[in-house]
This record gives sequence, structure tokens and C-alpha cells, in this order.
Amino acid sequence: MAVKKAQMMPTFIYDGVDRKGAKLKGEIPARNMALAKVTLRKQGITIKSIREKKKNILEGLFKKKVTTLDITIFTRQLATMMKAGVPLVQSFEIVAEGLDNPAMREVVVGIKGEVEGGNTFAGALKKYPQYFDKLFCSLVESGEQSGALETMLDRVAIYKEKSELLKQKIKKAMKYPITVVIVALVVTIILMVKVVPVFEELFTSFGAELPAFTRMVVNMSEWMQKYWFILIIAIAATIAGFLQAKKRSKPFRDLLDKLALKAPIFGDLVYKAIIARYSRTLATTFAAGVPLIDALESTAGATNNVVYEEAVMRIRDDVSTGQQLQFAMRATNVFPSMAIQMVAIGEESGALDSMLDKVATHYENEVDNAVDGLTSMMEPLIMAVLGVLVGGLVIAMYLPIFQMGSVV
Repeated sequence: MAVKKAQMMPTFIYDGVDRKGAKLKGEIPARNMALAKVTLRKQGITIKSIREKKKNILEGLFKKKVTTLDITIFTRQLATMMKAGVPLVQSFEIVAEGLDNPAMREVVVGIKGEVEGGNTFAGALKKYPQYFDKLFCSLVESGEQSGALETMLDRVAIYKEKSELLKQKIKKAMKYPITVVIVALVVTIILMVKVVPVFEELFTSFGAELPAFTRMVVNMSEWMQKYWFILIIAIAATIAGFLQAKKRSKPFRDLLDKLALKAPIFGDLVYKAIIARYSRTLATTFAAGVPLIDALESTAGATNNVVYEEAVMRIRDDVSTGQQLQFAMRATNVFPSMAIQMVAIGEESGALDSMLDKVATHYENEVDNAVDGLTSMMEPLIMAVLGVLVGGLVIAMYLPIFQMGSVV
């Protein structure tokens, strides 16, 4: 069942004095005014006036969003504070002051208010499911129950850092060719709309019949000059339709996941990244003391691919009946032999989390190498595409001139 997104808590502006009689003014997020007053009294502040801060509509529209990188930085800073012996609530204050993103700062202050109000850290995180997933909350809850929250936060921080690094590597591989293709299309459109018409006027003055290739390019140019707005609308509609279909249609998302694994150039990169995520997530949850069946359930969603999500859920069902993890993985036929062998060694030696961690590190390095190799391979391919697009237009424009020269 889908979890509804938690709304941001309202912020209250207060005016009061502390225990020493010093005047204080500030802001505090809380679910309602009564809880805001209780929290302030617990902090030793006598309230003179308090009111809810009005929200600025324009500020909400242009507000910077909380990203996974913000969550990763928050986790690492909080883990560092707690390992240094700083109390949890004070750690929230220190981390919040050092954050550049106002939206993330608001989230941290909201979590701090929840904890000060008597909620657990894991319970406070669950108020923000759009930022802290089930896996994150489960690990923190496990750390609180075992009395080793600082150790667990450090483990979660490492996990988030590795996951974010892996995501950045994949984005790096995708960003370069997409950017170049977009630039190539823009340059082609400019040439068709602005440059080709100049040559067309020149060709008209010749009075000679144009070559078929040149005629085709001129016809395309004339169409784009007349119906350029239709082209723009069609491109925008296609992009919007794709995004909406991806957002609303699960079968469409499932199809994209399957196609991603079969893609001729990027398929191997996606495959290695999924194995790395699977191994890293399972290693982290299992090392945290989460039962293997529960750990597999959390890992299924972390793969971010329906093929492996279904495979991991089948593994969970097999393991719950008493089957060993290595045999359950082998039965799915989607995991590499190296990963299965390492899991087998881990199960036999009682060091499953350590072996899974080694598998994750191996495939993360594989992704890094694949990104570098892909970038090197894409450069000549992109140059060839640019050469065909731009060079083809140049040849089409000069072909009539070359023919006239041969006639003369």
C-alpha cells in the first residue's frame, strides 16, 4: 500500500524569555500551536506571543527541493556528530545550521521538534516518507533498539554515500551523449531554418534543376520554416507523454526496466549497477541485525528494476521455506556466478555480510570502469553522428555548386 507523502509542518514565530530572563525571538516547526508551546516550555522558554508563520506562495513555487544528496550529507554529518559524543537533539541543531538547502533545514528542524516532543528518531523519520524510505527507517529503528544508534548511523551513511556515488556514475554515463545529441539537434534546426534558405535563394537564381539530395533538404527546410511550432509542440508532447506514462503506468515502467537490461550499449552498465545495489543493500541490512527475510524484502525495492525486484521476492519466498540463499539466487537465473559463489562462501563461513560487501565493491568498481569505457567509446560515435548531420547538410548545399563547376 502506497504511503502518503507527509506534508511539511507549519512554522510558528514566537517571542519570549528564557530562564535567565533574556529576551528571545525565533521560529519553531510543529504540527500545531499546542505542541509548539509544549516544546518551547520544555526548552525553558516563557512565551509572550506566538503565531503561525504565513506561507509565501512564490517562495513555495521556487523553493529548492530536498535531494538524495541532501539526505546523504545529513546522514553523514549526524553520524559524525553522534560518534563524537554530541547528544542527538544538539546534533540536529548543529547539522541544521550548516545546511545550505532551506528545505532540508526545515526537515531537520521538524525531526528535531518531533524528537523533543517525545517521539523516537525512527518515528520522526517516518513523518517524512518522501525523503526517508522504509529501509532507512528500519535501520535507524534497529540502531535505537540495540543502543548502538551512532554505529548504525555510520553504517547507513556509508550505504547512502555508496548508493549516491553509484547513481552519479550512471548519470555521468547518460548525461554526455544526451547533451551532445540535444546540441546536435538544435544546431541542425538552426541550419535548416536560417542557413538553408540563404542557399535556396542562390539556387533559385541559377535556374538549374537541383540534385535529389539537395531538393530533399530544401523541402525539409521549407516545411520547418512554415511548421516549426508544430515540431516544437510534437517534441514537447512526446516528452510530456513519456514522463506521464512512466509516472502513472506500471506496465510501461516495467517495460522500460526490461528494455534497459537489453539495451545494446547501456544494458551491461545497468546490470552491474543493479547487482552492486542488491549486494550493498543486503550487506548493510543483514549486518545491522535485520533478519534475512526482512532484509530481502527491503532489498527488492532498492534494486530499482522490476526484473530483479520480482527475482528478489522469489528468493525471499524460497529462503522463508528453509532454502539457502545461494540456491535461491541461482534458481532465478539473473545473478552472475561470481556473486552466487561469494554468497555460498559467506553462508558456509558465517560471514555473509562481509562477502556481500566484497561483491558490492567489485561491481561498483566494474560500473566505474564501464562508465570510463563507455565515455571513450561514445566520443567517436557521437562525432560520427555530428559529422553525418552537419556534414550531410553542407554536402547538400554545395552539391549544386560542384555540379555547375563540372559542367563549366
